[in-house]
Amino acid sequence: MIKVLLVDDHEMVRMGVSTYLATQPGIEVVGEAENGKKGVELALKLKPDIILMDLVMDVMDGVEATQQIIEKWPEAKIIVVTSFLDDEKLYPVIEAGATSYLLKTSRASHIADAIRATYNGESILEPKVTGKMMTKMRAKELVHPHEDLTEREYEILLLIAEGKSNQEIADELFIALKTVKTHVSNILSKLDVSDRTQAAIYAFRHQLTK
Repeated sequence: MIKVLLVDDHEMVRMGVSTYLATQPGIEVVGEAENGKKGVELALKLKPDIILMDLVMDVMDGVEATQQIIEKWPEAKIIVVTSFLDDEKLYPVIEAGATSYLLKTSRASHIADAIRATYNGESILEPKVTGKMMTKMRAKELVHPHEDLTEREYEILLLIAEGKSNQEIADELFIALKTVKTHVSNILSKLDVSDRTQAAIYAFRHQLTK
């Protein structure tokens, strides 16, 4: 029997979902919470197999509730069921550890199927959610590591590409040799390269040099 906890601030929603799930073989609703704070308390007390989590609630929202539950009980399986696809709610709750993400416009049977699938280790995401996550991933891929360099680090990278030694860089920029070494170390780390030669190659490859 799959034990389910419902966390939603709308009583009618809880009643409707609970009534439907009661008709489903192998699924049992073991608790209901009207806000995230109560949801965290019941989740840690009841240790249900699946938690159906709303996002927008009074007292504590679903994002914070998910974060607290996962922090204290990493094995928890949380299915977000919400009307919202806002980036400021979608990404944080997925990153917090929610396993699946459904919209309240989903068919009741879809929610039951998602409960069974999530219980069996699958991750169920609405197509719109998958699309938004893929778009974010592609955007991340377009961000180049050198964009994280400070102005000084960028300046030193260009001097490295010119073949200058640490001492020459220190002399040209009127800074201590130790400071240059620290900057070089940060540059190698941010560019994910192992030495100055690879850093120079990176600069040429990305056409950073004049």
